[in-house]
Amino acid sequence: MFSRVNQLVRHLSRPLPNYAHTSAAATASSSFVTPRHSPSYTMTSSASASEKFYRKIHTAACLIIGDEVLGGKTIDTNSAFFAKFCFSLGLQLKRVEVIADDESEIIEAVRRMSDRYDFVVTSGGIGPTHDDITYQSIANAFGLKLKLHQKAFERMKKLSKPHPLQPNFDWDTPSPGLTAKLRMVELPHDDSRPDEEQTLFVADDLWVPISVVNGNVHILPGVPRLFERLLEALKPRLLPRLTDPTGKGIYRFLFSTPLPESAVAPYLTDLAARVLPYGVKVGSYPRWGKKRNTVTLVGTNKEYMESLVPEVEENVQGRKVSREDEDDPPSDVEDNKQ
Repeated sequence: MFSRVNQLVRHLSRPLPNYAHTSAAATASSSFVTPRHSPSYTMTSSASASEKFYRKIHTAACLIIGDEVLGGKTIDTNSAFFAKFCFSLGLQLKRVEVIADDESEIIEAVRRMSDRYDFVVTSGGIGPTHDDITYQSIANAFGLKLKLHQKAFERMKKLSKPHPLQPNFDWDTPSPGLTAKLRMVELPHDDSRPDEEQTLFVADDLWVPISVVNGNVHILPGVPRLFERLLEALKPRLLPRLTDPTGKGIYRFLFSTPLPESAVAPYLTDLAARVLPYGVKVGSYPRWGKKRNTVTLVGTNKEYMESLVPEVEENVQGRKVSREDEDDPPSDVEDNKQ
């Protein structure tokens, strides 16, 4: 047993490999990542990263990473869930991007999003296989190294179940299977910052951590069940940082109108200009093949929006509804001519 423990210690103490692709894209990315000691490399300071971790959250962005999404093999549902999540909290989701498992693409996107938005979430690319390069790429984006996170590793051993097709797997014995599992707990780490600002364990029954890089880039798995569970579990930590800590979110009022868009356009253009200073946005959505279209008001000032209801109903010759199809006739099949 003693010799097996020694083997494992030597295994865990080996330098972490660079998991970037050896493809042409990865070769090109090597010139994109300027070494940390280079004068041309500008890394966000530790103080700035900590400030991002604690500051108020107004805007959000989502980065979906995966060749399988771009290739049509997998349908992305995480960005839709994230959009509803942000809407429920009153966060302004400003951008959703889908990119390939390409280091240079990941580096460019996370740097830009981290600079522009308060709360950034990535999805995908943190599994055990060769094409899961998100951790390594985001570490490179901010001049960091990957480091085995011992607490995450201990939670993995405690909470993950052995696969039935790996009957001889042993946590104490170095093996290709163990190496693959370790890739999922080798996280970007900044030695100058406290670990509690970099690694979040938000669900007691899940070993999967949320790795936080540069203070506001939150790395989540692409598996929808895990993505959704971790995001919901993260909510209590986000609520105190919202402009409205009650988390009431954004309100959306729907109006059903029989008028074509061309008929309501002049009024809606005027309305949009008048309500914009109050943080309210006006939308118009044709419903092809239906007899009624939809007009929307979206904002956080519910009282002000309620005051607009009679005016909007009169000018669109419709009424406020709870669902777009609420006023549809039973057999609404006629083309909606605009």
